[in-house]
Amino acid sequence: MYLDRRQLILVTGAMAALPMTGLARAAVSQAAELKPMTLPPPITAGERVQRLNRARELMQRLGLGAVLVESGPSLDYFTGIQWWRSERLTGAVIPASGDPIIVTPFFEQPTIKEMLAVPAEIRTWQEDEEPLRLVADFLKERGVATLPVGFEETNRFFLEDRLKQQLPAIHVVSANPVVRSLRMIKSPAELALMQAAADIMAASLRYAGERTREGMTPADINAMIIKANETLGSTSDGGLVLIGEASAYPHGSKQATVVKRGEVVLLDCTCTVHGYQADISRTFVFGDPTAEQRKVWDQVHRGQQIAFAAAKLGAPAGSVDDAVRRTYESWGYGPGYQLPGTSHRTGHGIGMEVHEPVNLVHGETTPLAAGMCFSDEPGIYIPGKFGVRMEDCFHMTDSGPKFFSTPPRSIDEPF
Repeated sequence: MYLDRRQLILVTGAMAALPMTGLARAAVSQAAELKPMTLPPPITAGERVQRLNRARELMQRLGLGAVLVESGPSLDYFTGIQWWRSERLTGAVIPASGDPIIVTPFFEQPTIKEMLAVPAEIRTWQEDEEPLRLVADFLKERGVATLPVGFEETNRFFLEDRLKQQLPAIHVVSANPVVRSLRMIKSPAELALMQAAADIMAASLRYAGERTREGMTPADINAMIIKANETLGSTSDGGLVLIGEASAYPHGSKQATVVKRGEVVLLDCTCTVHGYQADISRTFVFGDPTAEQRKVWDQVHRGQQIAFAAAKLGAPAGSVDDAVRRTYESWGYGPGYQLPGTSHRTGHGIGMEVHEPVNLVHGETTPLAAGMCFSDEPGIYIPGKFGVRMEDCFHMTDSGPKFFSTPPRSIDEPF
């Protein structure tokens, strides 16, 4: 999936406004009878401490004095603090030596303390005080204010700007060699959570897909997917449900649609288990597929297998996309990212976020390594007609790629 949740609301808002049909209400109600899956435990405090130790080793090797990580997945990754972003800074300053500090508003301190899963001092600021002063003071205390400070790549500009007001000579650099390199390689515990999420997501799509009926809206189908996820043990907002011509556009259309016999239904949904994501797409035809629908479905199925086979340890990530695109062009699609064909990358990284570095896209030189996780979704889109996307995620092992979810076998067995 390539859409964030805010974009998804905009695209599907018109469809979600339609009333749920009686068939959908019954299917949603029946989902409550599903048996919850057994889930792996959340990431432990011990694993987070190990992450901090590895981060400090990398900082010392790179000559960094500290790394600043604000609220978001990376803050959770290192500290266990799950916090949203606002105009008020809540973040961690991780020094190259010693324990980090957590900087947060005074009135948030009790809640932050409850979440904090690693040894760290909480330093608070009042509403009329400058939080970046606390960061600057800490860097001075540790004697690293003259060394480069790494900023996590999603940190907002105002943090750097205001830190430089406190320390004009501070040298801010990218923290990607620390934060990204650690998050990109998943541990066995992370992989177990992603596997559980994939199992639940696949089961939820099957539940909804097998109960899809003529006249249902995207909102109907999404409601079934969300309820199944909830019952099985994950958190999910559903995702994209694209019907008919809307499936020809990777992120759909604002036009209201309903299921009709002979039309494509494309489901692309995500869920979360203890902070780790699954992202799966399934495409089927309600009724009997046409020869063209069957042909394109088979081609995308083949594209998935080509991508999987090309995912070799040490190979540049972009070579996976190149392998798929060569075959698609030999079938008359493209060239490149042109339509009809595949207008988006073959896959994206995935973990605590649905989209993480790096991508399976032309020109990406990062070598594939054990522990990296990707989506595999080389969809084919024919504007004005329909599109087909199958998406299954895989992770790299010492012996090559391994799927989290099993790709469907045929358009007649889409789940």
